[in-house]
Amino acid sequence: MSQLSIPSPSVGAFHLGPLTIHIYALCILAGIVIAYIGGERRYQACDGKQEHFEELCTLGVIAGIIGGRLYHVITDNQKYFCDGCNPADALKITNGGLGIWGAVALGALALWVLFKVKKVPLGPFADAVAPDLVLAQAIGRLGNWCNQELYGRPTDVPWALDIYYRVNDNGGYAPVSGHSTGEVMTSVHPTFLYELVWNVLVCLFLLWAHKAWKLGHGRVFALYVMGYTLGRFFIEGMRSDEATHIFGLRVNIIVSLAIFLIAAIVFFVLDRHRQGPESPE
Repeated sequence: MSQLSIPSPSVGAFHLGPLTIHIYALCILAGIVIAYIGGERRYQACDGKQEHFEELCTLGVIAGIIGGRLYHVITDNQKYFCDGCNPADALKITNGGLGIWGAVALGALALWVLFKVKKVPLGPFADAVAPDLVLAQAIGRLGNWCNQELYGRPTDVPWALDIYYRVNDNGGYAPVSGHSTGEVMTSVHPTFLYELVWNVLVCLFLLWAHKAWKLGHGRVFALYVMGYTLGRFFIEGMRSDEATHIFGLRVNIIVSLAIFLIAAIVFFVLDRHRQGPESPE
C-alpha cells in the first residue's frame, strides 16, 4: 500500500431500517437524472417537444437497463451459471454489472421503433442526449468504486487503488455487500477512475464539437460512441477481473474495436452532405 494510494470505500451499501441501500444503485440513478436534465434542455433548444422527450427517456432507460444487464449476464455467464453459483444472482442488479453495449443496443432499438411509430427523426434526440449519456456513465463508475469491482492489475504507482477485505455481519467474505476490516488485499490500477476521467473529457469534447463543427443528424451520437469505445479499448486491457475471452482477448476489447469502426463509418459516411442541426418535428 502506497502512502498516496486511493482508498476504497469501507462499504458498498448502507441500511435504513429494514432497507438496504446500494451506493451503486444511487450512482446509476444520479447518472440517469443528470442525463435527463441535460438532454431535455438540449432537445428543447432544437425545438423538440418535452412530452416526446419524457416518453422517449422512460422507454430508453427501461430498455437500457434490461439490455445492459442481459449483456453482462451473457458475457460473464460463468459468474451465475456454474457449480456453486446461484443463478438468481443474475437478477441482483444492485450488486453491479451493467454492460454498456447491451444498454445502448437494446435502448437504441426500442427508441428506433418508437420513433418510427411516431414518425419523428431520431437524430436530434440522439445528439441531445449523447454528452450527458457519457457523463452518466462517468458517474456510474463511482458505483464500481464502491463495489470494489472492475479494477486493474496490481501496481505500486502512487495513485494505486487499495482493495479492502470486506465481511458480512457473520464474518463471511462479502466483497460487495460487506464492510471493510481495514485489511488491504491488494493495490491495483484504478481503472474505474481512468474511465471516469476519460468519459468526462469525451463529454466536454462532444459539447465543443457539436457547436464548432455544426454537427447534426445523429453525428454527435456517433462521435460519442467513437470517443467512448476508443478509451474503453485501452482501459479494458488494463483490467484483471474475471471476463470472457475470445482469441485470447477480453470480449469487451473486441466489441469496443468493432463498435468503434461501425461508429466511424456512420460519422464519416452517412449524412455527410448534411450540415447543421435537424428539427425534431
